[in-house]
Order: sequence, then C-alpha cells, then structure tokens
Amino acid sequence: MSRKNRKKKSSVLYEGNRNNLPSSFIQKNYIIAHLVLLLIPVLLFILLEIALRISDYGRSHEQWLESPNGQYVQKGGNYLLLNPDIACKYFHVLRTIPRPVHVAFDKEKKPDTFRIFILGGSSAVGFPYEPNGSIASYLLDRLSLVYPGSKVEVVNCGMTAINSYSLRDLVPGILDQKPDLILIYAGHNEYYGALGAGSIESLGNHRFLANLVISLEKFRTFQLIRNALARVGKTDSAEDKVQAGTLMEKVVQNKYITYGSDVYKKGLTQFEGNLNDILRMITDANVPVIIGTLTSNLKDQSPFVSDSSSQYPPAAKIFIDANQAFYQQKYKIADSLYRYARDLDALRFRAPGAINATIFRTAEKYGVHVVDIDSAFNAHSPNQIVGNNLIIDHLHPSLQGYQLMGRMFFDKMEELHYLPDTAPKYFDDKIQDSLTVSNFKFSKLDSVISNFKIRLIKKNWPFEKNRIYYPDYIKLNNRIDSLAIQFIKSEITWIDAHLLAGKWHYDHGNIDQFLKEMDALIYRYPYVIEYPDYVSEKLLAMQKYDHMYGYLLKSYSINPGAFSTKWLGTIELFNGNIQAARKFLNESLKFNNRDSQILYNLALTYYNMNKTIALEFVDKAIAVEPDYKKAVELREKIVSSLKPD
Repeated sequence: MSRKNRKKKSSVLYEGNRNNLPSSFIQKNYIIAHLVLLLIPVLLFILLEIALRISDYGRSHEQWLESPNGQYVQKGGNYLLLNPDIACKYFHVLRTIPRPVHVAFDKEKKPDTFRIFILGGSSAVGFPYEPNGSIASYLLDRLSLVYPGSKVEVVNCGMTAINSYSLRDLVPGILDQKPDLILIYAGHNEYYGALGAGSIESLGNHRFLANLVISLEKFRTFQLIRNALARVGKTDSAEDKVQAGTLMEKVVQNKYITYGSDVYKKGLTQFEGNLNDILRMITDANVPVIIGTLTSNLKDQSPFVSDSSSQYPPAAKIFIDANQAFYQQKYKIADSLYRYARDLDALRFRAPGAINATIFRTAEKYGVHVVDIDSAFNAHSPNQIVGNNLIIDHLHPSLQGYQLMGRMFFDKMEELHYLPDTAPKYFDDKIQDSLTVSNFKFSKLDSVISNFKIRLIKKNWPFEKNRIYYPDYIKLNNRIDSLAIQFIKSEITWIDAHLLAGKWHYDHGNIDQFLKEMDALIYRYPYVIEYPDYVSEKLLAMQKYDHMYGYLLKSYSINPGAFSTKWLGTIELFNGNIQAARKFLNESLKFNNRDSQILYNLALTYYNMNKTIALEFVDKAIAVEPDYKKAVELREKIVSSLKPD
C-alpha cells in the first residue's frame, strides 16, 4: 500500500474513532481543559506570591508582633504589640508614616485580666502629650487604683492622621485578642486622614474600593503591582511637594471643602458607612463598646478658610457675629454661631457637627452607648463654650482635657458596669480622680516635649502662612530642652531621651526629677526589667534603701533575679521583717550560692530562731570570704551562745 493510501486510511480510522466517542466524554474533557486554562493564572499568582514572601518582598502587614519583653519586637515573645508599621497599609504617597504608641499586652490573656482597646486618631493617641498623657493612661491608672486584684491592660491603637477606614480594618484583629471593652474617639480625620474624601491618599472617594484595597494589602503580589504603578505614574516634583511641611499639611490634597459640597457629603457618607461596619462587627462579637462625641476649639479658633463663593455665608463673618454675641453675654446664641462658623470652615480639620449627629444615630441603631465628650467640655468651660481652656490648638485637648475625657469614659463604664470582676476598693470618686491625676507619670522632659510640639504646630500651616521649621529657631535653655528637640527631630528615641534626661538629673543631684524621668519610662515599658534594675542600682549607690524597695518589687514582679531578691531580703531584714527577709534571701541563694553577704544575712534571720542553722550559714559565708569581719564576729557570738552554762 502506498504512503498516500496509508495516510488516508489512518485519517479515516481517526475520524471514525472520534465520531464513536460518547458526547459526555467530549464535554467532560472540554470542561477540564477550560478549568485548567482558568487555573493557570491562579497557580501563577500563588507561585509569585510564594516567591515574593520567600524573598521577603514588601511588608507582611501583620497586625500584632511578638515581643520577648514588651519593648523589642522579635519572634517568640510572651507579649504582643501593634505593628509599628501597620499604617503602611493606609499610606502610600507619603514617605513618613505615623506610628502607634508602643503598648504591650500578654500574648495569652490571663484569667484576672481586664483588657481595653482604644481606637481613634491623634486625640486618641494623646497628642502632644503622648505616650503617657492620654485617655489610655488615665483609665489604666484609675482602674489599677480601684481594682488592685485585676491586671488592667489598656491598649492604645490610635494613630495620627487615620480615620474610619483604618479603624474598620483594625477591628477584626482587635476582636481576636478577647477585649473586655472597646472605646472609640474618632471622626476629626474623616476628610484629610488616610483614604479620606479630601486626602492625598484618597482613592476617588469610593468606600468599597478603599476597603478592598486595604484588604488586598496582605498579598505581596498586590503590593508589587501597586508599587510598579506608583513608580510609573509619579513625578519627582509631585513627590517633593507632598513631603513639604508638617504631617498635617502633607495629608491634605483637596485643601478646601465647602459646606454642603459633594466632597463634604462624601466624607459624611464614608464615615457613616464605615462606622456601621465597625459597630456591627463589635456588637456581633458581643463585645461592649463606648463611643465618644467629638469636641473642638469653638471660641478661640477662628475659621482657617472662609469661602465667600458658596450659597452659605462666609465662615469669618459668622465667627465675628459669634464674638459679638459672646461679648454681649448672649452665650447660647454665641455657642450656636461658633458651631456654625466651624461647620462653614472650608479647611476641614475640625469635624462638623454632622459627624456627632452620625455618631448618635449609628450608635442608637446598634444599641451602643455614647459618652458626650463635647457636652462635657462645654460644661467645664467658662460660659459653657469650649476654647483654649481645654484645647491647645484647633482640636487637641490639653493635658487636663485628656484627663477629663478619661474621667468621662470611666464614669460611663461605671454606669454601665463595664468594669473588672474583682472587688473594688470603695472610696469617693473625687478622691479616685485626684489620686489618678496627681500620680500621672508625666516628667519634666515630657512637659517640655509637649510644649515644643504645641509651639511647632502653631508656627506652621495652617496657623501661620509662612512656614518655618521651628525647632531650628527655638532657644534652648538647658540639657532637657536639647533632649526634647533631639527627640522631636527624630535624632534620638523617646527611650533614650528619658534615659539621658534621668542621668543628667542624677548627675546634678536632682533625685526627684531623676525618678520622675525613670518612672515615666518604667510606666510605658512595664515588662522591661533593665529600667527598674537601673534605678535600684543608682539608689543603692546613694544608700537610699527605702526609695529602692518599690523598684526592686517591680523588677521582682517581672522576673525574680539575684539582684532584686538579695536586696529585697536585705531591706526586709533591716526593717525587722524576718519572714519576708528569709523568703527573699533563700530565693537569692538559688541564683548565687557563693554570695557571702546573702549567707551572712540568712544567718541573721535564723539567729533568734535556730542558732544551729544560723551557724551553718555564717560558716558558709566565712568559707566564701574568710576576712568577712562581721561574719566572724557573728560566728563567735553564735558559738558562745551554744556553749552550755
């Protein structure tokens, strides 16, 4: 048979076989082929994602990071911290991003723990008094005072320049950590905060798109695509323009947002939609939540931008009318006009009244309780109109203002019984508040830093038209001033600034100020044993044993060691507390059984109880240090007392 005929025959056989195949078989293979084609890009995505993770491209965006001691972030610790770089999920245009306050909490929640999370922007953080001068600090101190049987954790998740988009993203991770209560103070950043309606980080005012992008940030492939598109579409001049000025100015793109405009309405819609999601997630998890209304400077902050082109009157004119009413002692009319002027202000750093209306409306929808911070600030202000008395700029409270906010949240918690289960120490509310305020861990350095920050913000846009970098012009009067400026300029950390300030005070014999600086540091990092040990060593050198005791106990509570147990035992012995002394000294012996001083002191604790045991310990002390004069004298005394009469 010729080659041509063989080819023809085989072709006929193939066609016949195909025609004889069942249609279900052909259809099945057709579907499989298409599924394979569809799965190829998915498989490629998975492989690319794995490769990017292996190569450590991009950021993991884990919400919580592990820490061995509540300060240094690394794997394998017993404590959790909010990821210092978590804001990278929300900021992509700016190089400098805000970071949360450093607050550690137990990785495994203990049975006696009462755990609170706080959400919000810079006022929730406590600017400019952060980290210790905040709502969180007040609540931690007062709850610890009233409920000594509970371990209180107040985790501040606030960050500068974030808004309801970020809060919505953080809530699921917070719910995973078994909170007993969530507190919210947020809304001022709804227009200019990350992804807000008027922010440089905005995604076109589409709430669904913004929340989708945030959720996709966990994928390294998405980060790769976003970074590539950003490099293609960005010019150097545009980027340089973004970086100019303070963070307040950097986040603003659509600077002027007139009252009633589309952007104005989108900001309100964005806030209400996200707040609905936030409260729904929290209430569905059966976690108690309290949300505060927003307050701002009404009387002493004129509108930043007065728009005369809209259908509404210029904000500046209404503010002048408000001042006139105030000077005529028509305070209710003045209050209404001040609020109207604030709402008309086209530079929307202060939340309009509609935000508080949204808070009340949405809270009622979900059965959530509201603490009316705005009304409280007015009630504590002259003529019931808040101004510079409680607000340091346009919206950030003073230190006394933050303490008032903490008190208002505490009162609401008490009213609703959102409190620890352990037995409280019953004493007057005013005394509780007074003790909390008087014991605030706020040092001289903290005070100088906050004052400089206030002066810095008021010397820049939008308070001043001509921007200057104020730290370069400030007059420095002493070492503390210099350290404050170094910290503000990010030349040293907050920790190093306090350590150096403490050392400076110590070297100049100012022990009270030394202790205040170190107390602020220990308060912020309660799990770091090196700080109370450092203070104890300094006080030991000055023979200030009574001052040492509290720091030794703090060190002991973190992790008992040779140093803390030895000196706790020694001080207890000196004070005549023999049982406590024996307990600590025996513990110390386990760390170092060749410390002659420990052995000698143990001999003293047994002297009046069992001289035979006392003799054993003093002999061990002499064996370690034969020339130990006091031990030799004690041995002679014991031997003499053991001789029969």
